[in-house]
Amino acid sequence: MEERTFVPNRKFRKDYDRLFKKDPLGANTFLLLCELANDKGEVFIKDESQITELMAVRFNDPEEYAL
Repeated sequence: MEERTFVPNRKFRKDYDRLFKKDPLGANTFLLLCELANDKGEVFIKDESQITELMAVRFNDPEEYAL
């Protein structure tokens, strides 16, 4: 399987910045899901607790700016 890296474009950064001002945790959850998505935009997780674990691994502080 080929390794992919999520590279946000200018529109994504602008949308992320706007969302981050309103809801930092929501913006970082959105960023995490975008990083996990496959080419079709699908994310496969077992349950919500897995997102919590991934957030803890991906972010030092889930409400800190991450781009």
